[in-house]
Amino acid sequence: MSTKSALAATLFALLMAPLFVKAQKSDSGIRHSLFIAGPQFTGIIDEEGKVVWDAQRRGARDGYVLKNGNVLVCWANVVREYDKNKRIIFSYERSEKKMELGTAVRLRNGNTLITESGTKPRIVEVNKKGKVVRSTPLQPETDNVHMQTRMARKLKNGNYLVPHLLAFAVKEYQPDGSIVKTFSTDFEAFGGRGSKTWPFTAIRMKNGNTLVTLTQGNRVVELDSEGNIVWEIDNSLYDSNPLVDPCGAQRLPNGNTVITSYGAKEGIKIFEVDPDKNIVWTFNDYRAHHFQILTTNGKPIKGTPLK
Repeated sequence: MSTKSALAATLFALLMAPLFVKAQKSDSGIRHSLFIAGPQFTGIIDEEGKVVWDAQRRGARDGYVLKNGNVLVCWANVVREYDKNKRIIFSYERSEKKMELGTAVRLRNGNTLITESGTKPRIVEVNKKGKVVRSTPLQPETDNVHMQTRMARKLKNGNYLVPHLLAFAVKEYQPDGSIVKTFSTDFEAFGGRGSKTWPFTAIRMKNGNTLVTLTQGNRVVELDSEGNIVWEIDNSLYDSNPLVDPCGAQRLPNGNTVITSYGAKEGIKIFEVDPDKNIVWTFNDYRAHHFQILTTNGKPIKGTPLK
């Protein structure tokens, strides 16, 4: 083969290489398929980096691939469920034009949990027909609609776990709107409220602790039942400064934690750390507001539909 032909073959091979070569990096060979809800792309990417489902709409805030394979997506103005053929089979629009939707979670009873920020911020549970069957008032301590709340989740006890950014607090609400517990995130050790450790995502884990991303504070913490920090990461641990406005997070069954860097314009957009805080996987393609890891090296993550 001539030098020119060899060069051409090399260039062709590089162009045809799987996208994960540039998008996913892992010294230990970790490959994930994942759902992304973000400002540039909302859809599903397989372990080779190929887009296998595309909502063809930007700016999603929350969402999941459901057990039946459908995709539930939350935008600021509407929550929709799509089947595999992208037909809309569920839709809920915000009740007021100035409201912002921030959460979409399918509950075990088939209802959908949605947060509405606005003049009367609330959590609603919506049935399959799009009708509100439960409404819980929230106390975000601010009239700034965009900064009232983000990803809320329902707990096994029937209460709701809700992060309130400008209140520097994760609050647990009973269905009637009463607050039974508050975790403050304006930690003195981090510089108090000046560090902008606004809680964005709060996840109650099986061990009873709560994983919280602290957006502009560029930190992620795990809190015990009393709100004490038992695990944390920040950019002082890494040369690459991977934490840039961390929004979404997921604790994997193996104990690793995956985190988005929503504010990153270049470099790492999503990354995974082990319990010892070592970075073991990075994703450098689309920015993500929220995400869901679906598989790891061909094996479905427990609780996902890809079984």
